[in-house]
Amino acid sequence: MSDSKAADSSAANQQRAKSKQNAQITIGALAVMNIVAVVSLRGLPSEAEYGLSSIFYYVLAAVVFLIPVSIVAAELATGWPETGGVFRWVGEAFGPRWAFLAMFMLFIEVTIWFPTVLTFGAVSLAYTGDNQNLDAQLAGNKLFVLAVVLVVYWLATFIAFRGAKAFSRVSQWGGIIGTIIPAVILIVLGFAYFFAGNTPQIRMGWGELIPDFGNFSNVVLAASIFLFYAGMEMNAIHVKEVKNPTRDYPIAVLTAAAGTVIIFVLGTLAIAFVVPQADINLTQSLLTSYNDMFEWAGIGWAGPIVAFMLLIGVLAGVVTWVAGPSTGMLAVAKAGYLPRFWQHTNKNGMGTHILFFQAFMVTGLGLTYVVLPSVQAAYQILSQLTVILYLIMYMLMFAAAIYLRYSQPNRPRPYRVPGGDVGMWIIGGVGFLGSLMAFAFSFIPPDQISVGSPVVYVGILVGGAVVMVILPFVIYACRKPHWRDESSEFVPFTWQIEHTHPGTVTESSVSTQQLTREAESSGSPVTFSHHDDGGPGEHHGEPAATVQGTAPPAPLGTRRGKGTSGGSSAV
Repeated sequence: MSDSKAADSSAANQQRAKSKQNAQITIGALAVMNIVAVVSLRGLPSEAEYGLSSIFYYVLAAVVFLIPVSIVAAELATGWPETGGVFRWVGEAFGPRWAFLAMFMLFIEVTIWFPTVLTFGAVSLAYTGDNQNLDAQLAGNKLFVLAVVLVVYWLATFIAFRGAKAFSRVSQWGGIIGTIIPAVILIVLGFAYFFAGNTPQIRMGWGELIPDFGNFSNVVLAASIFLFYAGMEMNAIHVKEVKNPTRDYPIAVLTAAAGTVIIFVLGTLAIAFVVPQADINLTQSLLTSYNDMFEWAGIGWAGPIVAFMLLIGVLAGVVTWVAGPSTGMLAVAKAGYLPRFWQHTNKNGMGTHILFFQAFMVTGLGLTYVVLPSVQAAYQILSQLTVILYLIMYMLMFAAAIYLRYSQPNRPRPYRVPGGDVGMWIIGGVGFLGSLMAFAFSFIPPDQISVGSPVVYVGILVGGAVVMVILPFVIYACRKPHWRDESSEFVPFTWQIEHTHPGTVTESSVSTQQLTREAESSGSPVTFSHHDDGGPGEHHGEPAATVQGTAPPAPLGTRRGKGTSGGSSAV
């Protein structure tokens, strides 16, 4: 027993030393990675309507959403770094049923996001012409927008079929060319316009920083800021590559958060300075802002160039994201949560049936541009539905992080949210409540956009959200044992390896990876089976880990900081 503990301690020390040797990401590099992952310019016009009060909304969303997401995701990613991401995090706390809901929300949210970002790409393409009047008419043409959305998305899908190498070069520089450089140009010209003595198109003064809370319908566009900040959790996995995660990661996150807020605030104000509030169009104002600024600066010829750069950024992002969520869903499918039909892959390992499903969804959503009264209305409805679904996933993530502090209190976490359990309650709780607030506000019809009947608008959002939430529960209830691909590399949840149930409090103080290795070294490899034991926390047919040829043993790796309860230990 003592020899085993000594060996484990030595292995842990070697692992820590190896991690320090492999630490290659600096604070600055990680901060830049987070900024590039989050920042997008397409939503700035929607916030420019608020003028100086947009600063309040940006800072509020950063405090109650951006920073909590970044810090909480870091703890989850380092404590449970195995394949699965949010699916694993939620599954460790609440079981596969809720984990599948979280993963499905992410997959569907991205699918709905594609038409909105491609709408921005279509407008950028329209503004690459020489005649601004004709460009504006083309950008507002629903058939043109629909054609661009469908052609570009299906092209990106077929590129994704060829595997990651086919599009890695396209996406490598897309963020810099299509986002960072245009953002710098926008901010420099917008503030140059203001400091040159031109009259800004918004009211100035300290009193304008405080928004009008009496007009509830204005808040719906402000709630969309939360989605501006979405995605910071993607780089949380790199915490292990930082030399001193406890100190360096918070610095990198706060630096990235500050940089992101600065870009959004200054970019939004640059538009607000130049474009009159009455003329702001959610899909066209960014391009018209550039054109107005270039005309003022005497470089009108630069407008089509920036429009083309923005289009490059959109296309690079879409090509990258077409394969990303579908690959995650493929891993979950092979773990036994989707029928074999959805696990079909081509020679490049890409989930072709999932990609086709995603493409047909985008096609159907794109057709809403023909039905709704304006492109702006379709853009706003799809954007808000995206926010709603994404926030459901985030609420599950925050709840899981808090719950895991109690159900798996001793699980190794290379990075922990500062302040102990109280700190987790404060930061995770603020993130959860902030997400809940934005979720509720997202159903309020905006006054600024003609969306037809407010009843129809709210009905589409409510109906769409309800259908998307029910669907994963139906799929989960119908799953079969043979759905699981035996070649799947998906590691069982910790509570499966320990033969307990989701949410059961465990004092185990070793990682999931070590638990798996211990099971394999004991000659009892972990496998999956479907059973219904009716135990607490166990759902009908839930996949559970068992040990081949034996009865369920005592939990593996149950090392406790204050001795061993129960009279025995498996190790």
